[in-house]
Amino acid sequence: MRKFQNYTNLSVGLLMAGLLGACDADVPSINIESNNSSVQAPPLATPTEPINSAASVAPIAPVVATEPGWVDDQRIINLPISEPGSWPTYGQTYKEQRFSQLTQITPENIDELGLAWSRQIGDYNMRMQGTPLVVDGVMYVTNGWSVVYALDATTGDEIWHYDPEVDRSYIRLACCGPAHNRGAAVYKGKVYVGTFDGRLVAIDATTGEEVWDVDTWIPEGLGRFNITGAPRAAAGKVYIGQGSSESGHRRGYVTAYDADTGDVDWRFFLVPGDPSKPFEHPEMEMAAQTWGGEWWKYGGGGTAWNSLVYDEDFNSLYIGVGNGAPWPREIRSPGGGDDLFLASIVSVDVETGRMNWFYQTVPGDNWDYSSAMDITLGEIELNGEIRKVLLQAPKNGFFYILDREDGELLRAHAYTDGITWATHVDMETGRPVENPDVVYETDPQWILPANSGAHNWEPQSWDNDQGLMYFYYHDIANFYSLDETFVKTGVYEIRERGLSLGWGEGAYRRELEAKATPRPESKAFVGAFDPITGQYKWRHPLESIYNGGVLATRSGLMFQGEGTGDFVVRETDTGMPIWNYRAPGTFRSTSVMSYQIDNTQYIAAMMNGNRTIDLGGTLVVFKLNGNSTLQVSDIVQSEIPDQPADDYSRELVNEGDTLYHAQCASCHGGIGIPSEVAIVAPDLRLMTLATHSDFEDIVINGARSERGMPDFEDALTNEQIEAIRGFIVTQAKELKDWQQNR
Repeated sequence: MRKFQNYTNLSVGLLMAGLLGACDADVPSINIESNNSSVQAPPLATPTEPINSAASVAPIAPVVATEPGWVDDQRIINLPISEPGSWPTYGQTYKEQRFSQLTQITPENIDELGLAWSRQIGDYNMRMQGTPLVVDGVMYVTNGWSVVYALDATTGDEIWHYDPEVDRSYIRLACCGPAHNRGAAVYKGKVYVGTFDGRLVAIDATTGEEVWDVDTWIPEGLGRFNITGAPRAAAGKVYIGQGSSESGHRRGYVTAYDADTGDVDWRFFLVPGDPSKPFEHPEMEMAAQTWGGEWWKYGGGGTAWNSLVYDEDFNSLYIGVGNGAPWPREIRSPGGGDDLFLASIVSVDVETGRMNWFYQTVPGDNWDYSSAMDITLGEIELNGEIRKVLLQAPKNGFFYILDREDGELLRAHAYTDGITWATHVDMETGRPVENPDVVYETDPQWILPANSGAHNWEPQSWDNDQGLMYFYYHDIANFYSLDETFVKTGVYEIRERGLSLGWGEGAYRRELEAKATPRPESKAFVGAFDPITGQYKWRHPLESIYNGGVLATRSGLMFQGEGTGDFVVRETDTGMPIWNYRAPGTFRSTSVMSYQIDNTQYIAAMMNGNRTIDLGGTLVVFKLNGNSTLQVSDIVQSEIPDQPADDYSRELVNEGDTLYHAQCASCHGGIGIPSEVAIVAPDLRLMTLATHSDFEDIVINGARSERGMPDFEDALTNEQIEAIRGFIVTQAKELKDWQQNR
């Protein structure tokens, strides 16, 4: 593995003082200013005393560390009071409330906020989803290809970076666009990162040298996979799941590795395997009773691709479980039941790896309604009693409050008006009541929320004192129908390459859409939600449908990057915007955090790149009186170039339409149908005549594999590739005609 460093004998004192100098790239630039479905086991341990509310925060004292990255459990547990200026783990603390206690930046001085520094750490062909971590003056951050950077958190100067040399061909296994990674973990002198090609790597936090590297894939998990989520480290272990359910054959599981050695401590499967073989643990035998058909031949899905939250009060790990695969249960598990543990929250004892309890948000998932969204831990008063609770707003449109000790459902209010698949959650049974008028298997139709969810992974921020969750959501419908071949033959085959969703695609989908009612209008909102009452203190519409996560602070501010490229600050009392920074990239599906060094508070956000100005993924950091500028190249025009003169039959174009949306759209975006994922890879309608000439070499032989474009030799024939090209050319000509005649 390559390890790149720009220092050799730099002392710990220098690292913590942040004395490295900055340098700017020399490029042409434009300056931009600044049931009750809960099953339980007996309690495992007596809960510890809760951390006191941080309504009044102690002065920030310097922390003396023996070496960079030395973070242990107790330091993280104590952090809200002792170190509110640090951000050592994904959600700042184990409770993952993402609510900053820092108060230097206020509504009164917000006009003084400016760009402190920025650093490009990715290219525009990746999604920038990582949450930066800051420990003792050093920032640890990842880019889409799982490269880890250690930066001076006051200047952005590089200390070291580590490249795990990800196999670029794994882009073929991704569900949701180009390479992406949600961040690292820092624990006891090491930095841990899950790689896009399925490995877990431990890195020395001081030197950037690799300590160990393990392949997290096992044959029982069926097909190879990506890792996009941030690992979590606690109780001497590092925990990681895997990426999307619907690319090939996938069977979800979470593995706990020894933080020092990388040895496997335990593994918990989330979907049962072939019942003719021994079950890996008792929970799988129970789960198998809830499945039908030959689900194991498909894999079943249920990957844990995002939320893994450690609870120091109960020494438990909460696992947010993903969707079923293929999506329709009629294909995946005919005659089945709840299909455990799809779309569930599972509590596991971190010492034994055995289940404490589970709660399933969507029994028999039929819509890609994952429960892998961020999980927040808190304490609330209900009926005069303080309850230790778990909070989640998953894709399905309902906001859940669960008791952390036993999984009891306490509340389940809708957080959006855009729900058509279900009418409500029955608090007696704990199950959603499915809408009998919304059955896409027999009546293909637009359904809310879409598979992208009402709320996805984008981080939320919980003010435990106010009892308010700040987050953004969107009302987007998608068109659901069964796969054309399955409808005609009753047979469905998993693609070895590309997505296997189990629903209608291409021209078949368009024909069904033409017969259906119009698509509902898409909307997006950000708000302050009371999960006890189910009411918003305030809620405001957003201009862009896809946006970034939020961060609220003790000083009454909420920070959010929007899909428009605006980084916006709102007052938490009213939600009204009071400050804005217009960036040259977008903040679609990104995160934001805050830290403090030498009595200066910083706000850091990830920004996606912009191919039109050749801007890669960039970290932008703000502070009071910041006066830096972001340098970008001149704008590149994106008019459709001349296209090949070839004419293609409608039959070939329709075939190419189906193949394109199965094999290409997850990265390059939908053409002619709504795209439900963020896209940053090139729009193929912009291909030049030279690229068209090289098209077969690129797609079959992998001529651009080093740039993240894998070969499809084992997935597509030459005839199919020509059909895809014919579809692209036809669409490009239509768009070019529109551009010329508008």
